[in-house]
Amino acid sequence: MWSKFRLNRPVWAGTVAGIFLGLFLKMIEQVTSLKVYTLLLNVDYVPVLKELKLSELIEFALHLVISVLLSIALAIFLKQKNGSRGRSLSWVSLVCFSVGLLLYPTTGLSDRTPELSDLPALLFWLAGHLLYGIALGWLLTDSRGSSA
Repeated sequence: MWSKFRLNRPVWAGTVAGIFLGLFLKMIEQVTSLKVYTLLLNVDYVPVLKELKLSELIEFALHLVISVLLSIALAIFLKQKNGSRGRSLSWVSLVCFSVGLLLYPTTGLSDRTPELSDLPALLFWLAGHLLYGIALGWLLTDSRGSSA
């Protein structure tokens, strides 16, 4: 099983889906002024990173690293379960939506991000993570219905 597992698909899938999420949230932030893209890149609560002055490019690269790691973990899980394409897509979408839901409270740890009670920001944030999950699930599965 592990000898047939390749990292190519999860790495490019995590990169492409991560770029998609970033562009989506950046567009939302530019149109609405809701700091959802800022939240995506926020590292104010990470002990070592919060001390550094990171550029947007470096923060975005960190976001992509997390996206690729999540993609690899999901691909390994999908490979072990070997479920149908539809079930895999739904499962990946649910996991990514849940990750967005679990990460949103970190907005309370920074003064640069939306308020925890900002419902429109939360909805755009969750919509972005759901779309990210759909994109990632679609990229991780091939047309035959098998995964990564």
